[in-house]
Amino acid sequence: MARREHLGLTRAEFAVLRRLDTPYKIQEFVSALRSNFEVGGQTCLSVREVLRQRRAHCIEGAMFAACALWVHGEPPLLLDLQADRDYDHVVALFRRNGCWGAISKTNPPVLRWRDPVYRSLRELAMSYLHEYANKRGQKTLRRYSRPLDLRRVDPELWITNGKNCWDIAEALDDLRHYALVTARQAKQLRRRDAIERRIGSVLEHRRPRGSSDR
Repeated sequence: MARREHLGLTRAEFAVLRRLDTPYKIQEFVSALRSNFEVGGQTCLSVREVLRQRRAHCIEGAMFAACALWVHGEPPLLLDLQADRDYDHVVALFRRNGCWGAISKTNPPVLRWRDPVYRSLRELAMSYLHEYANKRGQKTLRRYSRPLDLRRVDPELWITNGKNCWDIAEALDDLRHYALVTARQAKQLRRRDAIERRIGSVLEHRRPRGSSDR
């Protein structure tokens, strides 16, 4: 269980995390944050900056969720989902009764929370395959990573960093990744049809002009 002094957080910051004592409460908090559209340029906000700015995109929301889990005695684990011709996605992992679940921050609805019912990380990652698609309807998810255990990382690099946490993004990229589909299977994936594309285009927050799609 992470102590406030070790994390470097103020009492007020730590109190927010203490209130989020289940994965479900963490997901509700993360979902309620405004989407970070990176209008001023790409960001990788720390936990402190997410609390201060009350906005996040996927890796920022995942780091916040991982920190909240750690405060309550669970390991702060991130999983990287890699795509071709599309954005990557990052989720925070948790386990219940030996099965994996995920906390996720996205503006579209389809790549969000996963209930803890998946017996392996591959099963969990595969649950995102059908919905993970680009604007042309191509299913783009290809790989998933080993978990990144943030207990091995200096909290200053991802919790209290006043700038951007690019070290965490690079660490995720450097992890071993495992293929979800073969090259032959990838060529045979069916494009999403019109109704699937329409549903996938639903956004919770209106995207400003010139902003990121994440």
